[in-house]
Amino acid sequence: MRYVKVLPIVLSLILFCPIVYANRVIQEEATHSSSVVMLNNFIVREGLLKNSKIAIIACDPNEQPLGHIHGTFLFSINGFRQSLVFTDGAATLPQSIDQSTFIYLRHENTNGTKGKLYYLIKTVNGIEPIPINWWILIAIPFLFLCIGMLFRRFMLIAVVLVVFLFVFNSTNGLSLSTAIDTLFDGLKSFF
Repeated sequence: MRYVKVLPIVLSLILFCPIVYANRVIQEEATHSSSVVMLNNFIVREGLLKNSKIAIIACDPNEQPLGHIHGTFLFSINGFRQSLVFTDGAATLPQSIDQSTFIYLRHENTNGTKGKLYYLIKTVNGIEPIPINWWILIAIPFLFLCIGMLFRRFMLIAVVLVVFLFVFNSTNGLSLSTAIDTLFDGLKSFF
């Protein structure tokens, strides 16, 4: 008689456990197959072949490279849309860099837009990318104008320096629209 009371419990466990296990396996497979790879941050380095090309490397918020990123991602490079194929967390731009220039990279995904401005210095040894923060685009002209306003004699020199800075930036690929985009991206990340 004692077995008659335990038998329904044992039978229900035997039937119920495989159903729960199978449901859990199906949910895990669905999660892994539908996971979308997101590119939330990136850095720019010289290409490994040192052939005057730059590489965009996917990284985490601490700028540590992520080697598991694979796929095609859409970037805006100085205002031109381009699809880049990432393999092992890196993609190489097809264009080669002939001279020192500014490059503005922007990637947009469901988490938002990530834009970065770099000054690429072309030397005999290769290319050295220097990241430029958005506040530098405000601070340097503002500093020149403040010095010019403090010392009235230097006002003309300050205005000439700001104009020279604008001309230098324009001739090296940093247009006014790119500078404004960089400022807005920086202000969005600030707030």
